[in-house]
Amino acid sequence: MAKDKFHEQAKQALINDGWTITHDPYPLKDKTRKINYDIDLGAERLLAAEKGTEKIAVEVKNFLQASFSHEFHGVLGQYLIYLRGLKSIEPERVLYLAIPVYVDIRLKDHLLLLEIIEEFNVRIIVFDEETSTITSWKK
Repeated sequence: MAKDKFHEQAKQALINDGWTITHDPYPLKDKTRKINYDIDLGAERLLAAEKGTEKIAVEVKNFLQASFSHEFHGVLGQYLIYLRGLKSIEPERVLYLAIPVYVDIRLKDHLLLLEIIEEFNVRIIVFDEETSTITSWKK
């Protein structure tokens, strides 16, 4: 599967934020149905206060298609499939959708899409594709 345009920038933004990339891509396998998916990234970081590890999986999306809302349909479906798959094989790993700043700005003009994001509890990482930094975590 081809990597999204800003895959490397999102990966570097996670590293810059203190995450260790453990998978690129993170394999999600359904052994009973022989279905394989690849989530873009797997990452973890040490939590000093809890002396444990926080684990995430990150799907990077650019929203470069002509129809923003049409692309959102596919992104949401993919996110929900990955969310369900992670629940089965590694429930402690939290799924995030990583989007560039310009996508976050465009989302603000789509009230229905924002309501869907809230209803389905889509976790979002917003990153600056020029500086490879995370600008916000939306849980």
